[in-house]
Amino acid sequence: MFLRVDKLQTEIPAPKKADPNAAAALQELLGGKYGEMSTLGNYMFQSFNFRSKSKLRPFYSLVAAITAEELGHVELVSNGVAMLNNGPDKEGADEGDGGDISGAPFEAMKDIRSFASFASGAGGALPVNSNSMSWNVDMVTTTGNVVMDLLHNFHLECGARLHKLRVYETLTDPTGREVCGYLLVRGSVHAHAYALALKNITGVDIEKMLPVPNIPLGNIPECQKYLAEGSHRRLYRFSPNDYKEMSGIWGNGEMALPGDPPGELEVVDGMPEGGKIHDLTGIPSAFAPNYAPEEMFEIATKLYKASR
Repeated sequence: MFLRVDKLQTEIPAPKKADPNAAAALQELLGGKYGEMSTLGNYMFQSFNFRSKSKLRPFYSLVAAITAEELGHVELVSNGVAMLNNGPDKEGADEGDGGDISGAPFEAMKDIRSFASFASGAGGALPVNSNSMSWNVDMVTTTGNVVMDLLHNFHLECGARLHKLRVYETLTDPTGREVCGYLLVRGSVHAHAYALALKNITGVDIEKMLPVPNIPLGNIPECQKYLAEGSHRRLYRFSPNDYKEMSGIWGNGEMALPGDPPGELEVVDGMPEGGKIHDLTGIPSAFAPNYAPEEMFEIATKLYKASR
């Protein structure tokens, strides 16, 4: 089962302006070949299908715990996409009925790269790539062979690192760059974890290949605070009591990768401290509600009071 907490895994700064093309670029990290939908889908179904869980518990625990983190990564990227599409919140922007829509309030949207995000999703995130091509289940690999699956996961995380770097290089807005910086650090952790798991089984020092690609995190400004706090050395259990067994793989005297700030790897109980989920302003012309917004807000207020 999954425990849901009403936070993002890290704090994302508000965008400076609405930038739908930047949001489309960030969609690649959601529904692209190496995006978060792919990492989530692979690890989730591998954990569901994992054979001999009791006998191979440390390896199962590793894949299961990273699954929970990837679910949070899907949420993080989705929020980043929606924020970039929305732009900075404006007081009172979600009031009124949308006005005269014959004035073409979305005229500029017809020229953006991922028009479907507005035509179908009202400016929100969708499980698609940067060109609105749908993510699909063909990107999930679950062989039932633990070495094959871990090797695939190592490749997937290295590919995702390249993916994030290329998207980062296209962005100037702090919202998208923060998402990329955080995920570059966490993706490096996951690649390292799968390398150590393979080392334990095969004896091959696969972690000596890292980082792939060879871009030191110290060169990326948005990675610095995560390196300083030790995020590159931490795996989280995302559980009150379970998945402790992965400390035999991640920990046990193993150290951070060369080039990163030094220190011993550690398994952390629970989850990251996290950051707030931004309260995106509604766009009446996008939602064309049957009820006036003030009526919807009044109904929601009554329900909220009833729940307390």
